[in-house]
Amino acid sequence: MPDRRRAEPIAICMFAALLLAVPAIAGALDTPDLVSLATQAIIYGLAAASLDLLIGYTGLVSFGHAAFFGLGGYAVAILTVNAARGDTPSLTDASSVWLCAIAVGALAALMIGALSLRTSGLQFIMITLAFGEMLYFLFVSLKAYGGDDGIGFRRRNAIPGLNPRDDIAFYYVCLSALAIFLAISAVFLRARFGTTLQGIRQNARRMLAVGIAPQRYQLACFVIAGAAAALAGALQANALRYVSPDMLHWTTSSELMVMVVLGGVGSLFGPVLGAVVFILQQSLLGRWTVHWMLAMGPVLILVVLFAPKGLWGGIRKSE
Repeated sequence: MPDRRRAEPIAICMFAALLLAVPAIAGALDTPDLVSLATQAIIYGLAAASLDLLIGYTGLVSFGHAAFFGLGGYAVAILTVNAARGDTPSLTDASSVWLCAIAVGALAALMIGALSLRTSGLQFIMITLAFGEMLYFLFVSLKAYGGDDGIGFRRRNAIPGLNPRDDIAFYYVCLSALAIFLAISAVFLRARFGTTLQGIRQNARRMLAVGIAPQRYQLACFVIAGAAAALAGALQANALRYVSPDMLHWTTSSELMVMVVLGGVGSLFGPVLGAVVFILQQSLLGRWTVHWMLAMGPVLILVVLFAPKGLWGGIRKSE
């Protein structure tokens, strides 16, 4: 069935073309807010795709993934605010600040992962939740950086050759970051690293019996996912020019998990689609009621019952 096997690549190309055309569509419809909305969907899509690396490819359900998302955002905000105060004048451009955010996320993931991976199952879920909440309350207590109210800054980080105030240019920067992450992830997952992760997910004891240490591969994946989530947090901080402890809260982790389930666990591109659907529903229903999550519940139930592999699963089923 050669035509069916082309279904997923064709869907990916169509989805990518739609994302590339968002600014043109927004201009044609005279709705500039659509670009900001799409930017949010792309950023959350990156964060959700990083979480799917853990859930879909290693079988690790983390309820503290938002911690890395928030750490990336706060790294940007703190460095940017300190630069404005004259404390760190050299750290103002995106390349330096975002790399610092990624490094912070990776280092935090390394430490949290090294401890959390000593457990498994429900214990792993609870310990990642505990670490996430510890970091949440840490930033709530940082009164120098806004405490519970969060902290804002005036300008986005400088990007060479681009106007940081241009929302369309920033949208394409976020889209490029997502595309690069997905491309790198696809290469890794098709290589021996991805095959090993799949084996560990199916039977960790058997992999250990053949001489492969599961924890090393799980920890490597945990660090990659944490670094990618921190990059998403850095982009989010720049998009809003504001961060708050809510970025680290367990509710944000649950939203990312909903996006993964909506799009399709273990599908790489599925969580991005799930993020787009989630953000669109939040925006449309949020205009009518603050209780928009009441509508999200039935949608999620229907997806779980009738499309257990998510919205992207129907495409992959044809392979």
